[in-house]
Amino acid sequence: MSDKVMLAIKNYSKSYSEGKKAADDVTLDVCSGDIYGFIGHNGAGKSTTIRAVVGVLDFTEGEIYIDGHSVKDEPLLCKQVTAYIPDNPDLYDNLTGIQYLNFIADVFEIGAAEREERIKKYADLFEITDSLGDLISSYSHGMKQKIAIISALIHKPKLLVLDEPFVGLDPKATFTLKEIMHEMCGEGTAIFFSTHVLDVAEKLCNKVAIIKKGRIIASGTMEELTEGHSLEEAFLETDNEK
Repeated sequence: MSDKVMLAIKNYSKSYSEGKKAADDVTLDVCSGDIYGFIGHNGAGKSTTIRAVVGVLDFTEGEIYIDGHSVKDEPLLCKQVTAYIPDNPDLYDNLTGIQYLNFIADVFEIGAAEREERIKKYADLFEITDSLGDLISSYSHGMKQKIAIISALIHKPKLLVLDEPFVGLDPKATFTLKEIMHEMCGEGTAIFFSTHVLDVAEKLCNKVAIIKKGRIIASGTMEELTEGHSLEEAFLETDNEK
């Protein structure tokens, strides 16, 4: 694994109007080649933190750096090397699948040969090639999720951020996404993703952080956190302690 820090979250906090902290002094580093799992109950602060990382949610407390650039001060540089897959992708329903993918490729200035090769590769892997000419409005939730995933991979991001990426995917697509994540990490991409499916995180991740009520209550390598137990056991034990 590389030691290059691709995502650095430093003392990030986010409060809402009633004063409740959705994220409270969150600090963690995700390095090139990491598959970093971010786990916790619903409402623990996972999505709030992720949305701040990708520039969807403004924040004033703390700092977030992507590839050494400040999300606050250099948002464009951060977005150029990042891909984000939300838990419920919001796509352009009036475009066909291929039109949407070409639009994303245009945004990231991907050449014709590269985009064609990458779209073909991932559309074949997700078995969606025959549907690329159909309107996105006709797609099922799972098909929309696959298009969102392909669009995130077109520009070969240095940092891939996913919020509950396996929700809505069928078992074969889930397996395919896991294989792609392993392949990308082997090429040096850093992956940061939230999940509440602990067995998936245990098999997939080399590092993990547990968040509860907005605070990181445990983080480290999978071996450090589990110490010979399952991640589920470690999570429940840590959750009960804090």
